[in-house]
Amino acid sequence: MENLYLGIDLGSTTFKAVILNERGKVRHTLYQRTRPVDTGRVRCAGICAKCGACNFGQLRQTVEKFLQDAGVPGLEDITCTVVTGSQIVDDTKDFLPYDFKVSEVTAHVAGARHYFPGVKAILDVGGQDSKAMVFNDDMQMWNYKMSGICAAGTGAFLDSVAGKLNVPVEEMADRVNYDSDLEFSSVCAVLSATSINKFKNRFPLGDIIGGACRAQARTIMSGVGELFWGYKGDIVFQGGVAYNRAVAHYLKEITGNNIITPDFNGVMGALGAAVLAKQFSALKGKLDVEAGLPVPERQLGSVELRAKATRKDFLGGKEKQKMVWRNLFYPPEILNALGVRSLTLETYAALFARSQHKVKRAFDNAACKGFSGETCSFLRVLEGSKLPVPDFAISTSQPCQQGERVFRDLARTYGIEDKFFSLHTPNFAEDSVMTIDHLAEELERSVRMMEKTMGITMDKGRLAEACEFSNQAREWSLKVNDLRNNSAPLIRGSQAIYFANIFSQLWGRQELVDIQKKYYEELSALREEQPADASLEDTHRLLWLHLPPFYDHSLLDYVELSCRAPIVFEEVNFVGWEPLDGSDPYRSLAKKIMTTGYMDPALRVRTIVDQADKIHYNGCILYNHGFGRCSMSDASFVKHLREELNKAKIPLLVLDGDCVDTTIDPCSTETKICAYVEALNEKKYGNIFGPLKG
Repeated sequence: MENLYLGIDLGSTTFKAVILNERGKVRHTLYQRTRPVDTGRVRCAGICAKCGACNFGQLRQTVEKFLQDAGVPGLEDITCTVVTGSQIVDDTKDFLPYDFKVSEVTAHVAGARHYFPGVKAILDVGGQDSKAMVFNDDMQMWNYKMSGICAAGTGAFLDSVAGKLNVPVEEMADRVNYDSDLEFSSVCAVLSATSINKFKNRFPLGDIIGGACRAQARTIMSGVGELFWGYKGDIVFQGGVAYNRAVAHYLKEITGNNIITPDFNGVMGALGAAVLAKQFSALKGKLDVEAGLPVPERQLGSVELRAKATRKDFLGGKEKQKMVWRNLFYPPEILNALGVRSLTLETYAALFARSQHKVKRAFDNAACKGFSGETCSFLRVLEGSKLPVPDFAISTSQPCQQGERVFRDLARTYGIEDKFFSLHTPNFAEDSVMTIDHLAEELERSVRMMEKTMGITMDKGRLAEACEFSNQAREWSLKVNDLRNNSAPLIRGSQAIYFANIFSQLWGRQELVDIQKKYYEELSALREEQPADASLEDTHRLLWLHLPPFYDHSLLDYVELSCRAPIVFEEVNFVGWEPLDGSDPYRSLAKKIMTTGYMDPALRVRTIVDQADKIHYNGCILYNHGFGRCSMSDASFVKHLREELNKAKIPLLVLDGDCVDTTIDPCSTETKICAYVEALNEKKYGNIFGPLKG
């Protein structure tokens, strides 16, 4: 019997399927719209695959009918099945047995390469998202970019327009006026209706459709076109929107590139899945399923020490201490030398994320005060929560201007305007005497103001001691980092990231020395347990940039557990400053502030790239808090970082999300991660599935 390979792409609006034979010829295809089942209350009969009264049951029936139409008796006659698509979930396998699941990105690349082996650029626009894929010759791997949470650059936009015009979306390209000069907004698939209503009784139908199709093309490029910048050549245009010739026309006009729409444009994801099913079948028994297994989550005493210190700081000790609000970038050595209790407000907000009920209530309160979703979620938590009233509050003007302004507002709200100090911090690390002197003077001025306000005195000896504690903790931290950088994975990134060295308020205290010393000793013991032949090359090695989502570990666990790509280091654990000079503490601390990394975007990029040789990482993930609105991960920083990492031949993955707010994480995050690791696999192992035995 002939070997047959089935590829299924279950998207947000359409079901696609392709059967491929052993010779690589398409035997049968299906492209059809999907819709929810409306059956009312369904009583389970225990024969779900046959019943068809739910979406899963209808999916199974659709597949079986597709196979019958192709002359295939049933799924048992298929050699290998690979699935892809945003609607594939864990339960799908109970109703539709399959051998492997791949990302939509990888499936679309495989589909395009099947008919265009030399393809270098692909654009897929479906009902839910847009995807750009470009082959990077220097890296010898596919880079890609997916649109964010807005549906404007997807098929949903044209569906909305077609509904308002009462024109079937399939007929839009036949009725377009390509000479139309009409322009209207496509910034939102839902709000596009407003623009359509405004124009539909004042302009010819063809003009409106032309304006809509051009707006669609422009919005697609604004979402993913960055990847095509500087590229000249053919772009293979696929996905459901590629059926619309007018969108292809305007894409050519906007990009200046030749747009190729393949015959099977609507089912290219399913075709790619079928191609990969053929490849996977050939590799069965050869893949090393044990390779890349993540290290187990460790029960470390250093973690408990850190948690204990955190509880003490945020819940308060037995003794009565003056309390100071600080932001992440004011030197904790000064506050610890003063003997005051610190409350780092961003960390306080992050702790709230563990209780989404509290976060929700805080967001409600902040919204009532006028702080919308455009305001950072950390700051909305602070504005919407009842904070302990401090004896003093201190912030820095950089790197987060929004944070500094909200801190000022909080000072007004709590009636402590005369007890608030904003440390002027330059947003560039210019190593000049003038810059450091200015910052040192500002630090001294902040201390004088705290002394006067709280009736306390800075002991120079205690400040020198705090600098010494800081230096000792720095040395142990450097030992920890060096050990991790030159070992096979010792600890999960999902654990290590919460040490967050550079943001700790324990600098200048004995506790941090003890924590980092114990951490080093524990990792050294774990290193001794590793097999003698454990190598840095055994697995991928990823560097995680910025912060994680604080509400759970699932995202980092997905990277390390599901995709088997260890996070071997985290940006928040870099230690790049020089030892402090206890005899000149303020100038030393000023230098530390400016060389932490987050103050100066150019220095931060340089640090990340320079660490490649030390950490030996082959991939870099940036968690883009606030979808680029955060000043520490905005578009300018991402562009600069991507350019420099491209020169170093290290692929960057940008994950849009939020560190505190679970409600605005896009559903494409896991797809992005999966596609990224599949591309790394193909580069490292020669296939997307993983390492081979031997």
